[in-house]
Amino acid sequence: QVQLVESGGGTVQSGGSLTLSCEVSGFTGRSNSMSYYRQTPGKERELVATVWSGGGSTKYADYVKGRFTISRGNALNTMTLQMNSLKPEDTAVYYCHADIWGNDYWGQGTQVSVSS
Repeated sequence: QVQLVESGGGTVQSGGSLTLSCEVSGFTGRSNSMSYYRQTPGKERELVATVWSGGGSTKYADYVKGRFTISRGNALNTMTLQMNSLKPEDTAVYYCHADIWGNDYWGQGTQVSVSS
């Protein structure tokens, strides 16, 4: 059974940094892509960043460009989101997502809170 296990998150002051990590378990191949989404109450889940197989190609939402960095880990099907210069508007639940053979898999979500 494929599962996405997230770690990281927490509370930080504005301008601070946090690192999120995600690992796919129950699957021995390489996922096509891995992404982070985020969601705040009353709003739809939105894409933050994506990294494709091999880690060479990435995509970012405009509001995190230059501040967040997504990367594939050394271990197969691991991913890290380095978040710098955090702003209060970055406060949200962040979800890890993996596209494995056209199927969507989601992590349990981790809270990121940025105080002003």
